[in-house]
Amino acid sequence: MSIFRIKGGKKLKGEITPQGAKNEALQIICAVLLTDQPVTIHNIPDIRDVNKLIELVGDLGCQVEKLSTGSYRFTAKTIHTEFLETDAYRTKAAALRGSVMLLGPILARYGKANIPKPGGDKIGRRRLDTHFIGFQKLGAEFNFESNDQLFHIDASHLKGTYMLLDEASVTGTANIVMAAALAKGTTTIFNAACEPYLQQLCLMLNRMGAKISGIGSNLISIEGVEKLNGTEHSLLPDMIEIGSFIGLAAMTQSEITIKNCRIDMLGMIPDVFKKLGIKMEFRGDDIHIPAQTHYEIETFIDGSILTVADAPWPGFTPDLISIVLVVATQAKGTVLIHQKMFESRLFFVDKLIDMGAQIILNDPHRATVIGLDRKHSLRGIKMASPDIRAGVALLIAALSANGVSEISSIDQIDRGYQNIDGRLKSLGAEIERIN
Repeated sequence: MSIFRIKGGKKLKGEITPQGAKNEALQIICAVLLTDQPVTIHNIPDIRDVNKLIELVGDLGCQVEKLSTGSYRFTAKTIHTEFLETDAYRTKAAALRGSVMLLGPILARYGKANIPKPGGDKIGRRRLDTHFIGFQKLGAEFNFESNDQLFHIDASHLKGTYMLLDEASVTGTANIVMAAALAKGTTTIFNAACEPYLQQLCLMLNRMGAKISGIGSNLISIEGVEKLNGTEHSLLPDMIEIGSFIGLAAMTQSEITIKNCRIDMLGMIPDVFKKLGIKMEFRGDDIHIPAQTHYEIETFIDGSILTVADAPWPGFTPDLISIVLVVATQAKGTVLIHQKMFESRLFFVDKLIDMGAQIILNDPHRATVIGLDRKHSLRGIKMASPDIRAGVALLIAALSANGVSEISSIDQIDRGYQNIDGRLKSLGAEIERIN
């Protein structure tokens, strides 16, 4: 197992380009199974979760060709559904939460599938009800075998229908859209997720011959078609990386330019960081963060303490709550962080408290951060990464801290961030990966 050893307190400088969007990649790679024709995908990030999914679709019989760095051609002429019965499939799929989105395409083309309970971050309950209720409403029947932790699904006769999702699940919406694309009749999904990544999926499916309307809203209509064709698609830059780099610049008092951000697809992410007092300039499609000695948290109009809360899109993404919390520790002012969507994502704050941050963990969902205004620097400690996003938040804290920090379990960070140590070194960070 590897660790990061970081010597903090050093100002960084330079340009950095975000990787392709991890969460979009997981949806798009599953969608290539909907057609027997070639689908070429560009800007795929070289990270563990994505590489595992590429390996898994290859095991299912999809031909995978690497064309160049970040570009792959997928041709799923035949899917070996018998692989779904093997121990190898169960082991690989259970280790990757994104594997659940293989279900929609496989059910649409072959009418049956099974899948073990997916893995992923340990950030609280992440139920799959939305996926399965959606499949049921399309006409699928499923059974969960508790003894072997395996879901069995029969979808021989998928038929379009109206459904109101119990939650605006991104992966749930993606799965249902992919299944409905080849179902008979029209499917209407209300309370659908509308994240940019889901918009990208729908736009790609339409280029493949699907008939999807309402893209970008929470009311999506899918008119089923007989078959889908091949296409070419480029992934968006990863909005979570962009937010992480904004926070990194502020915490380390660094001048950093984030290249090719697709600012039009970032929603309220820049505005939330501006509320923390972080200055930024939009230069074309780049975001320039000037070096700031101090940044001050805004209050609400009536003078009350600012609250930053996550919500389904177009609300603030939960994947950046950890970053906002860390950035607030060195701001001037106080902020209430409210993580509504997952109940265990704030449990990393004990490490920040050990580093000298002033944080009150009110309950599993809320933390009050009292900014130190740089009067007291964080100090380096030894710690472990509990999940992808908390791991990068701790990495940002370590880069701003006085002294040396060590972060273990960095395989969690590698799941979502491509060559993060190498890219940070290019900005001047002192970070070493030690096996």
